Amino acid sequence: MTISEPSEIDAHLVARIRDGDSDAWQALIDRYEGRLLAYTNSRIRDRAASEDIVQEAFVGFLISLPNYDGSKRLESYLFSICAYKLTDHLRREGRRPALQLHRRASGDGTNIDFAGGERVASSIARSGERKQIEQSAIRDAIAEQIQRWKQGESWSKLKAIELLYVVGLSNKAVAEKTDLTEQQVANFKSDFQLRLRSIISRMNLDAEVFPELAE
Repeated sequence: MTISEPSEIDAHLVARIRDGDSDAWQALIDRYEGRLLAYTNSRIRDRAASEDIVQEAFVGFLISLPNYDGSKRLESYLFSICAYKLTDHLRREGRRPALQLHRRASGDGTNIDFAGGERVASSIARSGERKQIEQSAIRDAIAEQIQRWKQGESWSKLKAIELLYVVGLSNKAVAEKTDLTEQQVANFKSDFQLRLRSIISRMNLDAEVFPELAE
């Protein structure tokens, strides 16, 4: 079967990501990272912060993946999450968000609904307290997964994740410092992200904590 339409490509990528395919996850990042960075950086003019926001948006997508049914275009969905993360960043910085959160033109001339219509007001109004709950949930999920790997003596995974997220090395650099291949490192990274998403999804948090999880 030939997959050529953007919607078909996206649906195929999402299906593979659901199956735990790390190559599909990287393909999704390659496909949308540049667009999200351009959007974010055009609003805050801070490349490092933009990269952090986009990374948070991709993590948010993974967390919300069980609730993504494909009824909304993937590009719109990713931009919605990125808009939430950007708004959070501006509020933490004490800056007034001057964002066009409702619609913008995509590359093919169609409109992208960033904020999901009626959810705009409640999403923008997320408080610092909600942010703390979100951070706590992510911290607890990481602690739970690390403990599982310790119990299973999965030391290679733990070392790779530490080098990736604590030290901040690339997949290639981690592979060079361990006995792992670059593909194994990528697989560990994808597995870790998917497991965090699964753990957080089971926490039954209020929709205002993780709007990305709301149906």
